[in-house]
Amino acid sequence: MPQDLTKEQVNFGEVVYSWSFKEYEKHERSSRWYWLASILGLALVAYAFISQNYLFGIIIVLFSIIIFLQDKNEPIEIPFAIVETGIIVGNKYYRFSELKDFWVIYNPPEVKVLYFGLKDVFKHRLHIPLGDIDPRLVHKYLSRFVTENLEEEDEPFSDKMGRLLKLH
Repeated sequence: MPQDLTKEQVNFGEVVYSWSFKEYEKHERSSRWYWLASILGLALVAYAFISQNYLFGIIIVLFSIIIFLQDKNEPIEIPFAIVETGIIVGNKYYRFSELKDFWVIYNPPEVKVLYFGLKDVFKHRLHIPLGDIDPRLVHKYLSRFVTENLEEEDEPFSDKMGRLLKLH
């Protein structure tokens, strides 16, 4: 399990690379996007009540509230660091031994992301935007400690759909 960092931080070794990224990408959404999303949301809620699937209706309403709140707030900056013994994402430290694999999807300007697969059953992967960092240097360093997943050649479908639909 990742360890929470406190004010009495343990020495994790020298910082090899560090940068920060936004918690989520804030999209400029047109009024057309809001109209289409509202119509789709209302249609799904109506379907949920017609089919007596009230839990689905509640999920759609909660999803809509989350999208609304996300749109009204600015995303926070999350610090990221690759250190000699692992990685630090925000206030979470992951030892290299906790990382199953990593892969880089680099297709600028849309996609510049470093992914980590986790051994933890409850967490599937970490998504770290690269920003202006040279992916070759990061790749070269990480490949010394973590297995590279050569089968991943494109961003995950959920990330692609979220980006295309401007959901995250």
